[in-house]
Amino acid sequence: MKALVYHGIKDVRVDTVEDPKIEDSRDAIIRVTSTAICGSDLHIYNGSIPQPRPMVLGHEFMGIVEEVGKGVGGKLKVGDRVVVPFPVACGTCYFCNHALPGHCENSNPEHYGPEGGLLTEKGGALFGYTDLYGGYNGGQAEYVRVPYADYGPRVIPDSLTDEQALFLTDIFPTGYSGIDWGEVKGGETVAIFGSGPVGIMAAKSAWLRGAARVVIVDTLQYRLDKAQHATNCETILWENAKDVVEQIRAMSGGRGADVCVEAVGFEPDRNLLDRAKAVVNFEKGSPKVLEACMSAVRRGGIVTVLGVYATPYDNFPVGQFFDKGIKIVGGQAPAHKHIDKLLQYVIEGKVVLDDIITHRLPLSEAAHGYDIFRNKKDNCVKVVLKP
Repeated sequence: MKALVYHGIKDVRVDTVEDPKIEDSRDAIIRVTSTAICGSDLHIYNGSIPQPRPMVLGHEFMGIVEEVGKGVGGKLKVGDRVVVPFPVACGTCYFCNHALPGHCENSNPEHYGPEGGLLTEKGGALFGYTDLYGGYNGGQAEYVRVPYADYGPRVIPDSLTDEQALFLTDIFPTGYSGIDWGEVKGGETVAIFGSGPVGIMAAKSAWLRGAARVVIVDTLQYRLDKAQHATNCETILWENAKDVVEQIRAMSGGRGADVCVEAVGFEPDRNLLDRAKAVVNFEKGSPKVLEACMSAVRRGGIVTVLGVYATPYDNFPVGQFFDKGIKIVGGQAPAHKHIDKLLQYVIEGKVVLDDIITHRLPLSEAAHGYDIFRNKKDNCVKVVLKP
């Protein structure tokens, strides 16, 4: 089969690789009909999260069930059209039973542990997301093996197109998690840092949960324009953190937002001084967006962290966290927890997901897709690949 394979930093190629096979009775083989490039994939592409061997990337995919193992039972059958949540989760361990599939105790036996370290003792597995997270080949391919297929995949009705359903795999549950962790119940001011796909999904989710005001911050005007068009939110162009924080406070009676959602992660746009500081402190990337969230949130407010952070950081503002009484919640989104409810929202027309797509490419052009997405060329916001 054809698949997008990571070979090294900024080196991804569509190769011919072996077809996946059933390896466990709870496996299924999915013929991929649509897949997407995620901002989290860029952390591997950039070399920020190490991957020493070639690997098929991709954790946002859906398709048709081609084969099922005997242990899947009646949960799936050949011919079913499914979306697959991005964590690889067993459905039976302590964390799966507590709606925390990203911390599954059984899916990542080589690197799992309670510490949450930099290169070991990681959480549960993710599709196509390095050996540290299970080493499972991903879905930017013609076919993919899906472990625990009796627990993860959800059947999609024929009334929905692939593009209407595809983002139930990751970015919609992830954006929704940022709002759910923020305890949005209605009437809140929500500030979202990052107008990429996850930030836009967080804005859509904030409206679903009854927010009174939603504002998105980004460094690029074209991304803000896309976010405003897709979500009818207010926007702020980031020129410096102080100005952004002042604008958010001005929108909220001087207090700050009730909830700030960090949807950027440890690789934001940075100036030379930011980069020099990271080198001096042996840091990877920068926590400056998270720090801006902590300033922009009101006292007693909630900061939710959807962007990936992979390393410790010097001078983290723990004093500000304590003085303001901020609640900080983050991590891999519990996609399995929310996917059924979110699928129903899509079926009922309460939310539209496919309006963020800017580029549709054949799988054969996946490397080009990574280039334009990473380098923000051609006003790229979201790339969907068709095997």
